[in-house]
Parts: sequence; C-alpha cells; structure tokens
Amino acid sequence: MREALDRRAAAVLRHDVPPDDPAARTLGHLAAVPLATWAYRVLGVDRDGPRAVVRAELAYTLDGHDAGPVTTGRVLELAERDGRWRVTADRPADGAAARIWEQGPVQVVRGARALVLGVGQDRALLREVAATADRALPAVTAAWSGRWSGRVVVLVPGSLDAMAALLGEPVDAYRGTAAVTTGRPGGGAGAPADRVVVNPEAYRELSGFGRRFVLTHEAVHVATRTATTAATPLWLSEGLADRIAYRGTGRSAADAAPELARAVRAGDVPAALPADGDFSFGGDAGRVARAYEGGWLACELIARRWGGERLAAFYRAAGERGQDRAFRDVLATDRAAFTRAWRDHLRQELSSAPS
Repeated sequence: MREALDRRAAAVLRHDVPPDDPAARTLGHLAAVPLATWAYRVLGVDRDGPRAVVRAELAYTLDGHDAGPVTTGRVLELAERDGRWRVTADRPADGAAARIWEQGPVQVVRGARALVLGVGQDRALLREVAATADRALPAVTAAWSGRWSGRVVVLVPGSLDAMAALLGEPVDAYRGTAAVTTGRPGGGAGAPADRVVVNPEAYRELSGFGRRFVLTHEAVHVATRTATTAATPLWLSEGLADRIAYRGTGRSAADAAPELARAVRAGDVPAALPADGDFSFGGDAGRVARAYEGGWLACELIARRWGGERLAAFYRAAGERGQDRAFRDVLATDRAAFTRAWRDHLRQELSSAPS
C-alpha cells in the first residue's frame, strides 16, 4: 500500500496521473501548478482482505514559494490485484477543507514574487492580483524587520462560496471580506505554508487603493507568521497589518477610522483595547470596524512614541511572552497605562474629525 501511494505521488509530481486513477480528472487540474513535493503519510489502515481504507495526510509544496508543506487529510481506498495495490477512491477526510484543484482547472499567473492560482476567473483579474501583490511586498519588507521569504501565494477561487469551501467555513463568515490569510501561528522556518485567499466578489468592488491595501495587509500576516502565536492579541496582529498597509498613503486617522471617529465624537471612547472576539465577522459590522481601527491606532501610538523597531520588538515579545509582559519588558509600561494613553490618542486624533 505504501508503494501504491508513493507511485501515485510520483505521478502527480510528473503531471502524469494514469487515466484509470479515480481522481485522474481532478488531479489533472494541477497541470500548470509548479509542484515541488507531493507525499502521503499513512495515519491508519483498515484492511479487509484485498481491500483497504487508508487514512492519510497529504503534504505538498510549491516550487520557489513554500519552505514548509501545506497539509490536508485524505481518505483513500485501495484494492489489491495480482499482488499489486492501486488506489480506487480518493476523498477529503472528515472536516478537511476543499483544495483549489478540486474546484476546477487551476490557472497560474507568476509575478516577480507572487504566485497566483485561480479557478474559473478572467485571466486579466489574476494578472492584476499578481501585479498588485508584487507592488505590496516591498512595503512589507521595508516595514517588518523580521526575516521572511518576501514571496506570497494567492488563491483566487471562482466565488465567495468557493472561497468558504477552501477555508472550511460558512459563507457568512467571509461575506464582504476581500481576502484572508491561512497559516498556523507560531511556526518555525519549516512551518506549514501560508496562502492568501481572495474573495473575488468583494475584491472586484475595491478601488485600486483598496486592492493594494488588502494584499499588503494580508502579506503582513504572511511575513509575521513565525512571530505570531496564540498569545498574540488580534488588536496587535491586525493593527500592525493595517499600519503597514496605510504607511506612506497619507490617509488621516479620520479617513482610516470613520466608525471609531463617530463613536469618539459621540463621547463613546472605548474603555479597553479591542478584544479578540471583537474581530469576528458575521456579526456587528460596526463593532468589527471599530476593532480594526482601534488596533491600527494602538500600533500607530506605539510607533510614534517608541518607534517602529520597538513596535516590531513588542510584537515578537507579545507572541513569546504575552502582551502584559511585552508592555513591561519592551515599552516599560503596563496595559492599563497604555490603554489610558491610547484613549487619549483616540480623542486627540478623532474628536475633531468631520462627520
């Protein structure tokens, strides 16, 4: 059985899956994709004579882009004939998200540092995404002092429904969201690869500025992945991404934080930094907007008062030791004092914003 899976993996890498393979058509959708590795790791086997069901982990990488593999669960059925096993069925494991090649033939557009994989899309849109991502990446490298590849892989599925399937989440979780980044927080150099997944319906509605902002924001998440852990608060990870995306654009606080500006002018200054739950889509859109805006202004405050390098150091320390120790160790303050300063900053920046 191991040999059968190895043969199949080699055939996928050669883009030469036999026509009698049950997934030949689906795997053929990968014809243009620059695969570097493709391998199955057996997790369990249920055998019944000449038939077996194999639970496996599929791991693959894209040439020139992935330091670590993307992994997903698969269930493969095999049959033995004349002492040789072959795959007779292949399906996602329970709970596994869809893969983009399962949605149709994958179109590939290569930028200078961006690789765009699309399904069912106008090729002009894919070229625009690649060009916009290429323009975004230098801004991320200039603003983030940590080491990263400076490359990004962007998936552009055919619809919002297809995007949700790639993420394994309900459609309503991403309605109105132009893009998200997948990845496992806190990984090292060989951590699973990140993917930026675009919602084509929302992305098409954006201006040129909006598209560049979104792809810069998502690229920051890719760049900071190894410094981001479960301890990193969302106000910091999302705030830093917005700060880098807005950097050099000339946008004022009132322009970039309209929801929070309205709240501040009404005397409703937030009492605390945004909680992680405030960033959850699918609920109150105003609450989500205020959370993002508040996180951005918190990061702006740190950069103004302590400098950009200290902001990056604070980010790393928060991931390693939690935000309370990071406030103390890096900024020589505490969360309560910083929150008071942040609330004053909101009043100063937003109180006189025009309605």
